[in-house]
Amino acid sequence: METLRLFTAAVQPAGGSHWTGHSLLPPPRPGTHGGPRRAHRTAAIHPVGRAVPRRGPGAAATRRAGGLVVPAHPHASCIGCAWKSGLAEADAVEVWNGVWTPDDEVSPASWDGLLCTGDAGRRLPALAHSDYHRDPDRLGGPQTVVLADDLSRGAIVAGLRSGRACAAESSAVSVEFTAVTPRGAHAGIGEALTAAGPAEEVLVRLSVTGAEGCDLRLVTDQGLVLTVSAATSLAWHTTPARTAHVRAEVRHPPQVSPLPGHPAALTSPVWLRS
Repeated sequence: METLRLFTAAVQPAGGSHWTGHSLLPPPRPGTHGGPRRAHRTAAIHPVGRAVPRRGPGAAATRRAGGLVVPAHPHASCIGCAWKSGLAEADAVEVWNGVWTPDDEVSPASWDGLLCTGDAGRRLPALAHSDYHRDPDRLGGPQTVVLADDLSRGAIVAGLRSGRACAAESSAVSVEFTAVTPRGAHAGIGEALTAAGPAEEVLVRLSVTGAEGCDLRLVTDQGLVLTVSAATSLAWHTTPARTAHVRAEVRHPPQVSPLPGHPAALTSPVWLRS
């Protein structure tokens, strides 16, 4: 298995005011500057336009081309920026875009509501995009980290589609998030853990590097269940009867109460079943 960090960039034509799409791409080589147009040409995944209709050829054409439909900053407050076509055709959803702002706080909350519907078809992975439009926007902050079978385009898309991904504020942050049973059954981010029964104990572990001083939080279908302040690891016990899924948040200390601090990392869930 390979771990790959993906950056994104909005692409605007020279002299134009409307962007043409966004692309997922491997980070530029050390010592180079990967601007938005260069990033677009070297994208690992076909561009996905903002105007993909809820029903129609747009989403299907994107998938035929080997791409994913990922609505960008669905709750952005700028004119024409919010996504209003629904998520019926989405393969994943962007929950973090560029510098963390109040609309980014709304996005994971809305996504969390979808996870709690109990509809397996709505297990949408969460992605992060740096959305580089112009200076001083920063390419790669934040970024999506994906676990793929290899570094081919197909494997990367498959890893994203399955939810084997987390969002990180930079390449300095790494997350390990797993669930295990006493029998040795094991699952990671985006995967499903099958327990022997609804009452079998499941141990959830979270370990983080590159985010010293951050709060570690576990969020389930029941809401926020655990916060450990200024930590780099935690362990928590549950069962499939109590928890349908669990995801992790790594947050900087709060700046404005009662809002949590801005994230250093967010994961897609681990699903528990029996």
